[in-house]
Amino acid sequence: MSTYTTDIEPERINRLKVVLVEQNRKGKWLAEQLGKNEATVSRWCSNTAQPSLEMLIKIASILKVEPGQLLNGINEE
Repeated sequence: MSTYTTDIEPERINRLKVVLVEQNRKGKWLAEQLGKNEATVSRWCSNTAQPSLEMLIKIASILKVEPGQLLNGINEE
């Protein structure tokens, strides 16, 4: 599956970078876990591209968080 990109100013759609920092993990580690290129994960972390929903669920599973915790604007209480 491909990642979604836009030509407009990137919004902070995902919180992937924040969650990685909270867990003392690096993008390189996540890329290795997913079998993805480190540059792809870097684009996700900087919100210049977004992972597919399927990939977001896989990332959440690896990080042991709910998928909603990886998205801005989702309040899970």
